[in-house]
Amino acid sequence: MTQQQYQQCIDACLECMNACNVCYISSLKEYDLAMLRDCIRLNRECAEICSFAAQAMTRGSDFIAEICELCVKACEACAAECGKHHHDHCQACAEACRRCAEACRLMAAVA
Repeated sequence: MTQQQYQQCIDACLECMNACNVCYISSLKEYDLAMLRDCIRLNRECAEICSFAAQAMTRGSDFIAEICELCVKACEACAAECGKHHHDHCQACAEACRRCAEACRLMAAVA
């Protein structure tokens, strides 16, 4: 695959990473941190995995399919958790995670 073929998935991963980071920082400013504990934890993990996936695709790694499969799992978990919360940043993160999971699912199938 060429770099251009990866670009859509890379973009989805970077958008998700950014949404997770915004949600992470915004969640830390919320009143009830205990309620958001899992959200905050998953935001960090998902952001790191999305970043790693984007970097792997940029490098043309031999492990793109496996990395994208991991990214799907992280994004789905983060989307499920963020989707439980009414905050705008959580809802935006959940949506970005769903888009990234779909892009990575497609990439894993063809990589």
